Amino acid sequence: MAELTNIKSPRVKAARRLTKRAFRDRDRAFLAEGPQAVREALAIKDVTIELFTTVEAETRHADIVADALAAGVPVHRASGEVMSELTQTVTPQGLLAVCRFVHVPLSEAVPRGARLVAILAHVRDPGNAGTVLRTADAAGADSVVFTDASVDPYNGKCVRASAGSLFHLPVVTGTSVADAVRHAKEAGLRVLAADGAGTRTLDEVALDAPTAWLFGNEAWGLPPELLALADEVVRVPIYGRAESLNLATAAAVCLYASARVQRQTLHSVEDPTTPAS
Repeated sequence: MAELTNIKSPRVKAARRLTKRAFRDRDRAFLAEGPQAVREALAIKDVTIELFTTVEAETRHADIVADALAAGVPVHRASGEVMSELTQTVTPQGLLAVCRFVHVPLSEAVPRGARLVAILAHVRDPGNAGTVLRTADAAGADSVVFTDASVDPYNGKCVRASAGSLFHLPVVTGTSVADAVRHAKEAGLRVLAADGAGTRTLDEVALDAPTAWLFGNEAWGLPPELLALADEVVRVPIYGRAESLNLATAAAVCLYASARVQRQTLHSVEDPTTPAS
């Protein structure tokens, strides 16, 4: 396998331009960097378009490279200089995949029967958004909705922060907050807005019903017109002296609180002899 050493080669330039949203949208492709993200991308049929790897990474992650070749994915050996040009991290991990978009329509991501959904409204920080996506995946959520004023889920930092979760659960992009909330309600979910303006705390709200959590911007939260869309506005209780929680932490608290109660409720229905914890 010949090594790519020219950062100005057409193949390298074509991949490099996917760091820009306009080119991602035009090509309907994005970059997934690091062994975890690449492994999860390869686990989905026909998502990975091509793979770039350094000699060191090819040896260290021989199983991933073998999976790519077995799936018919073109593998390009790249020099350290080329990999540094393609990646957006200070210390590249030596593996980078070009992937097709994986988002799905709102109707597919939030079907009737869904139990837990995260809706991101005006969330602009890609690290926060990716962390919420990863948390939603860990909490067993059905999907995550990136509304049209939120960060692009295919942003490199967002993809890295999701740690492969972008490939695990349905993701929606480009819908309005109003449409996302309306569809969630039509699918049978109660919509709770997480905001410091809530009259009741998370401890005071029943969480056993199917729920879509609405999370707002990192700096200013949710404006009144979006709070009005929710069935209820709920605040996370602060027991200590901290003024507030950041978005990703608040989302983790809310999603896990719902997941815990829903799992306990489901378990008690399946086994009514088991006492509630």
